Parts: sequence; structure tokens; C-alpha cells
Amino acid sequence: MLESVAVTIFPVVFLTVLFGGGARLRRRNIDMDGEPPIHRRIFYVSKYAILGLWGVMVLRTWGVPLSLAYAPRWLRGVSLFLWMGGFGLLLIGRLGLAESFRIGSPKESTHLKTGGLFQFSRNPMYLGVYATILATVLYTLNPLVLLAGAFVIVVHHRIVLAEEQHLQRVFGEEYADYCRRVRRYV
Repeated sequence: MLESVAVTIFPVVFLTVLFGGGARLRRRNIDMDGEPPIHRRIFYVSKYAILGLWGVMVLRTWGVPLSLAYAPRWLRGVSLFLWMGGFGLLLIGRLGLAESFRIGSPKESTHLKTGGLFQFSRNPMYLGVYATILATVLYTLNPLVLLAGAFVIVVHHRIVLAEEQHLQRVFGEEYADYCRRVRRYV
């Protein structure tokens, strides 16, 4: 029961911060929704697939039989560590971006964030997404979850590459210097 509650709380807290922050930005006439940097339909399907995969993880911890096999205790432990760490990266990354956060490429001018987690990874939030997806795959041991997770990770890597091109155009040498100092993921 404690495991189920803990697994459920992480996405609820993150989504509350994410959408609560979006509402705050809208009140200041800032649109959190940027332009999809890749094909619009693929972009949004992958974003909603993340929510679906998180839902699968939550349901599985509450005993819904979504697995072909039951993960051993040690693998569930690894999965829970990845889950919590991934949401930690997501939450700290979102808060660190503050008003520069967008879902997609910004339509207006933003600031290049290089402090906090961004001094260790240019994409800590994507790293957090990848960790939560891997956690779900390991916890459920479901081949359909594996396929959906692989789709999300491949698409989000393409998004990262497209966003890097946007950042290079917008921030020029400042971004190029940042890329020389800090790796894409870790």
C-alpha cells in the first residue's frame, strides 16, 4: 500500500506543479505551449503516451494485472529508485526553468538556463522522463509497455535534437559554449 501511494504521489505532484505553473504563466500572458519542434501529431502522441505509461505504472502498483510476469523484488526496487529519481529531475528541472519553460519551442524570447541541474545536463527533464519510462518497463515487464516506452524515448530524443537547433539559432555562441561545457544528457 505504501509503495502504491508513493508511486501515485510523484506524478500527481509533478503534474500539479507543471499545470499550476502553466496557469500562473497564463495569468502573466505567457503561453506555456510552444511550437512542436517535430511533426505536431507525433509530438503530442508522444507527450500523451508519457501520461499513459505513468498511468500503467500507477495502476500496476495498485495491483491491476498489467504484466505477463511479476518483477522480482530487487527489480521493483531498482524501478522505484528510477521512478523517484526521474520525478526529482522533472520537478527540479521544471522549477529551474521558471518562466522559460515551454512544452515545445518557445514562440517568444526566453532565457538560456545554465545553472542548477542545467550545469550538469542540458536536458535533465528529458532524462527524468527517460528514467520514469524505464522504471515503468522494469516494474511491469510488459512487452507493450516496452514498445510504447521505446517510441517515447526515440521521439523525445528527436525533440531534443530539434530543440538544440532552435537554441543554437536563438542563442548562438552562448549556446555553443554551453554545449561544449555540458553534455546533452549526463
